[in-house]
Amino acid sequence: MAAGGKLEKMLILGFADSKKAETGGKAEATGFVEALINPETYAHEYKLKYAESGQGQGTSGKELKYEKTEPEEMTFEFLFDNTGIIDGKPRASIADELAAFKALLIEFKGDAHQPNIIKLVWGDNPVFKGRVLELSITYKLFTPNGQPIRAVAKVKLQGTVEEEKRARKEDRRSPDLTHIRLVKAGDTLPLLCHRIYGDSRYYLQVAAANNLGNFRRLTPGMQLVFPPVAG
Repeated sequence: MAAGGKLEKMLILGFADSKKAETGGKAEATGFVEALINPETYAHEYKLKYAESGQGQGTSGKELKYEKTEPEEMTFEFLFDNTGIIDGKPRASIADELAAFKALLIEFKGDAHQPNIIKLVWGDNPVFKGRVLELSITYKLFTPNGQPIRAVAKVKLQGTVEEEKRARKEDRRSPDLTHIRLVKAGDTLPLLCHRIYGDSRYYLQVAAANNLGNFRRLTPGMQLVFPPVAG
């Protein structure tokens, strides 16, 4: 509900370009669908992935080591109803509405070489942005000749982040991640290892990973890869 009391309908917007999807609205979208009835609920799902370490003899469990955070997922339902009971506009079938809905969500776009990025917006509130993982349609009501006139579409989206934004968000130090750095004047390999891993003793592993014949000679501007290292 908007601040002034006007009922805002949820919009499903489709974007071919990830950068436009970050800030774009209805005018920038390649297409959109407006909810007939706003959803009563929608679900966000968060998953963390862990690797199990070896269990020592005589111990009661294994230690879980964090690997990564999976992309966020969202599930929602979308109602199609052509009986006229809801909007006072009875139609013969929901086939056209469903075709447009599927085209927006899952149809392969030739120029982008992939389906649309989907963005859910409710009033001024961006609810979610991602790509469709699953779409299922359950038909609920039919005309005497078998034409469906009511259906519920269940959609699962997986969150997506524009690449530059993702890189900024994940710019964190950890020995479990791969880092790429440009050498600056005054940098030494032990110093860079200390900055990235919190420990300078990994410099020999980094030198080997970058095929450095002399780790004491770093040229400003050269690119070095700092891989995950064993503790």
